[in-house]
Amino acid sequence: MDLFPLYNSLRITVIAVSFAFVLGILAAYAILRMPQMFKSVCDTIFAIPLVLPPTVIGYFILVSMSPSSMAGSKLLEWFDIIITMRWQAAIVAVVIISFPFIYRTTRGAFESFDQNLLDAGRTLGLSEKYIFFRILLPNCKHGIIAGTVLAFARGIGEYGATSMVCGYIAGRTATVSTSVAYFWQIGRDDMAFYWVMINLGIAFVFMVLIEIFNRPRVRG
Repeated sequence: MDLFPLYNSLRITVIAVSFAFVLGILAAYAILRMPQMFKSVCDTIFAIPLVLPPTVIGYFILVSMSPSSMAGSKLLEWFDIIITMRWQAAIVAVVIISFPFIYRTTRGAFESFDQNLLDAGRTLGLSEKYIFFRILLPNCKHGIIAGTVLAFARGIGEYGATSMVCGYIAGRTATVSTSVAYFWQIGRDDMAFYWVMINLGIAFVFMVLIEIFNRPRVRG
């Protein structure tokens, strides 16, 4: 049994969620002390991928990164790199789609943390770096991890944008979700069902993890 689609899905999602993890936390922290009006504007912009159809996100990636676009043509000219119709293009799609999940849960965790403790640390002369890494992140880790798990689950099941930017090429760009669609289209219901069950199994595991991290914790 060819397990490349599973390997490729995991590879794409791990790389993409790693980028989204860093970007989401930094964005949430940067917006933490902004005026409410700017927070609302940023929330709206960053949450757009949640409501846009994945195919629209895929379309924007194609328009902006295809060899005929400005950025894509420069990548081809300077580095001889073509992003679209490669598995790397799916990384871009999954970063955009998974980012809001990490950003929103992280910002919610930051907002719920007692800001007076952060101000107290500043009055004691603690650096912003120390406050961020030693006070804020450790106390908000459960919300951040829950958002990351949710982003990973969403990313590994992504189909719409992925199918547009890299398609289905066996052994090169195939993912779990695109394999389901491909085998169904060619009448291989047995293979389509096989990948559906793998997708369901992955979804179940991640939902259990999300439930664990969202479970209220009682301090003794």
